[in-house]
Amino acid sequence: MQLTPKVKEILSWYESDNPGTKANIARILMEGRLGGTGRMVILPVDQGFEHGPARSFAPNPAAYDPRYHFELAIEAGLNAYAAPLGMIEAGASTFAGAIPTILKVNSSNSLSTTKDQAVTGSVNDALRLGCSAIGFTIYPSSEYQFEMMEELRELAEEAKASGLAVVVWSYPRGPMLDKTGETALDICAYAAHMAALLGAHIIKVKPPMDAISLDAAKKTYEKHPVELQHQAARIRHVVQACFNGRRLVVFSGGETGTTENILATTRAIHEGGGNGSIIGRNTFQRPRAEALELLGQVIGIYAGESG
Repeated sequence: MQLTPKVKEILSWYESDNPGTKANIARILMEGRLGGTGRMVILPVDQGFEHGPARSFAPNPAAYDPRYHFELAIEAGLNAYAAPLGMIEAGASTFAGAIPTILKVNSSNSLSTTKDQAVTGSVNDALRLGCSAIGFTIYPSSEYQFEMMEELRELAEEAKASGLAVVVWSYPRGPMLDKTGETALDICAYAAHMAALLGAHIIKVKPPMDAISLDAAKKTYEKHPVELQHQAARIRHVVQACFNGRRLVVFSGGETGTTENILATTRAIHEGGGNGSIIGRNTFQRPRAEALELLGQVIGIYAGESG
């Protein structure tokens, strides 16, 4: 595998990492239809934990089978597939080496009233299953945010020492934030920056909305304005918050939406300099052919094949 100049440049950003970790970052970046471009599309399937099986898979019953998601990610030409322990174990042998996998090592569920996640996988699990990375969620603003950050610190240290990459889902939520605040521009940028400071190689956040939440931040943004109206400009600001674009940043697909909305968000991410999308329910809840068509359109935008 000959690395492209773009991938070599990205690897140079991670100055403290060993060859094993850099090789796994390169493996993700060089995989699929976007391989070598510095852009990526990842399929995450942790929604069964988060929302329950029926809410996740009933719209497309084929998706109850974990092997379906491996096949979807491979056929679509995606960069990686991310899932909790049991989902990856269910296809680990059949699809070994077929696509980079990311083991989601903590999870929440809809039966809990706390803004927290349990550690449900380990670095040893990720190594045993041939994964390229671990994935971990933090909830900035939660009452449990510091415990989550400490758990991430320990797991990230172990993962990096073992040659794995670290992907961090950084989702602000907690008693001081309302629904608008969770996706306000200042909060999204802050959450992304925290993930970078915690040592993430790849950072996942939600697309930021046109609001500023924190009063202290409002004063700063008034003095040093950032464009709020256009989504691409908001994406650019989040990327800027991740070490001025020296960390990989991908954006979630959000709640189930229309194809037009998903593609509009993808265009904004592309224009704003984001590194890609991590899209789950908006693909696997659709019939397979429809999901493949949508993913093909998303990839086409990142590849510059369509506007």
